[in-house]
Amino acid sequence: MTPLVVHQFRYDLRAFARNGQARFFTLALPVAFLLIFATVFRSKTVTVPGGFIHTSVYYVPGILALGVIQASVNNLALSVIAQRESGILKRRRATPLSAGAMITSRALTAVMVSIVMTGVLAAIGWFAYSAHVPAGHAAALVVTVLVGAAAFGCIGFALTTLIRGADSAQPILAAITLPLYFISGIFLASTLLPSWLLRVADFFPVRHFQQALLAAYNPYSSGSGFAGRDLLIMAAWGIAGLVVAVLRFRWTPQSA
Repeated sequence: MTPLVVHQFRYDLRAFARNGQARFFTLALPVAFLLIFATVFRSKTVTVPGGFIHTSVYYVPGILALGVIQASVNNLALSVIAQRESGILKRRRATPLSAGAMITSRALTAVMVSIVMTGVLAAIGWFAYSAHVPAGHAAALVVTVLVGAAAFGCIGFALTTLIRGADSAQPILAAITLPLYFISGIFLASTLLPSWLLRVADFFPVRHFQQALLAAYNPYSSGSGFAGRDLLIMAAWGIAGLVVAVLRFRWTPQSA
């Protein structure tokens, strides 16, 4: 990692820490969702490979996926688009900072925020809802979060190249992510969704992220908890997003 990337990474972390709105929607909102859904459906059970788990346990990896996506897609894309349309990126173009260094820094920031998010939500799930990570599955949980954060960070950057205006960024991102949350088993248990809708969700990385995290939490799994196929699909989406981001990245405002 070059000194320029390290410098930009430190700046991006400080900028996130000082942005109260970004902290709320990225960190506080997933915590609120977990408390609401896990408490309301606490007495119910959900079928998983090997047996049943309480719905409150099911929602921990699901909301964890939502939190990582919020940090890696919504927060990243909104901040980059706002800086581009306000001319900040145009001024940065005169510095040695390259598009590759900026993308790397933002992806690393998304990974760091996702690690913090994982710790907070996992701790709440552990102590409040007995959502324990089985022995031997800790590595699977960490790797899945890292792969997911990096992949969705690249996807977030790719989306910035498709959204032209800062005013339209939030509704467009919401229109993309919210339906995927519902059909991917994050807000509603997969057993409540029709099979054809789950097949549609299988085309997108949100579903595979949720499934990979659920596999890490599944107490009936005798293996290491890794969902190899889901991780590969997420990585493929991330690579595709990275290619689009690098090829289409623009420093100047696009809404004019």
